[in-house]
Amino acid sequence: MKQPLVKIEDVYKDYQLPKKYLFQKAPFFRALHGINLELNQGSSFGIVGESGCGKSTLARIVMALDNPTSGTVFFEGRDLFNIPSAELRHLRRNFQMVFQDPYGSLNPRKNILGIVAEPLDTLKERLSFAEKKERVSQILVEVGLNAADTDKFPHEFSGGQRQRIAIARALITRPSLIVADESVSALDVSVQAQVLNLMMDLQDKYNLTYMFISHDLSVVEYVTDHVAVIYMGQIVEQGTTKSLFQNPLHPYTQTLLRAVPDVNPLNKRREVKERIPQFEMTSKSCPFLDRCIKATKNCADNAPKLVENMGHWVACFNPDVA
Repeated sequence: MKQPLVKIEDVYKDYQLPKKYLFQKAPFFRALHGINLELNQGSSFGIVGESGCGKSTLARIVMALDNPTSGTVFFEGRDLFNIPSAELRHLRRNFQMVFQDPYGSLNPRKNILGIVAEPLDTLKERLSFAEKKERVSQILVEVGLNAADTDKFPHEFSGGQRQRIAIARALITRPSLIVADESVSALDVSVQAQVLNLMMDLQDKYNLTYMFISHDLSVVEYVTDHVAVIYMGQIVEQGTTKSLFQNPLHPYTQTLLRAVPDVNPLNKRREVKERIPQFEMTSKSCPFLDRCIKATKNCADNAPKLVENMGHWVACFNPDVA
């Protein structure tokens, strides 16, 4: 059996918080709680959840920009957190990131040649100036810009064009994996469609693997083939995009899907019911306990584990069809 390109194995991430009192033990916040995922070459994997659920923390760990408290990430079978720094630097050419803000992620003092070629300089590829400019010009054309744009600066481009530059920078090292962290959320809807279509075309051309991190479920449904739903640092549902969107089983997934605007007024949604918590929440409880209308005593006493149900995986004692 072919090994996955990326394997995330039992990853936890804790952040220490400031002490309230001098002699108090410093508290911590658990951003990720036992994440296990596999990404295969050429696939598009979506990570969804509300703000603060741990999506960007997971992205930083996959990119080896932050160390997990425990657990690890394997890329092409190599443990990213247990290899020499020189080997990690060399390996970084195979995974790149596209950030959310197309304005803040580009250095305004550098021209486009310097911005797009920055990964080549960082990875110390020995290219002459002419070779470097030729490669940058080629990749700019690939993302729908002009080869002559190399001498321009970021302020001369629109938001959509800037994100194309960010994609060009990610592609310049010819990576296998691109992590896109809310890469189109700052763009207008029409521009979003252009950028997403570009990314899908590039995936077909270069057999890229994408990890799409987003709170926009319509984007995730359009571009991914697998999805994991994260709530409070834990995966609560996971499966193929088609099965998860057509038949969500976890109450949190159903809540996310009900929040997606529907232009058809005839499609009535089931209202989200408020509930008064009936059980005391502890560290052993289901993380969705205080928001779930179907919570039982079992949910308060035990945290559900991911189990296979109707074609995908769900962590819920009372899964239901929306």
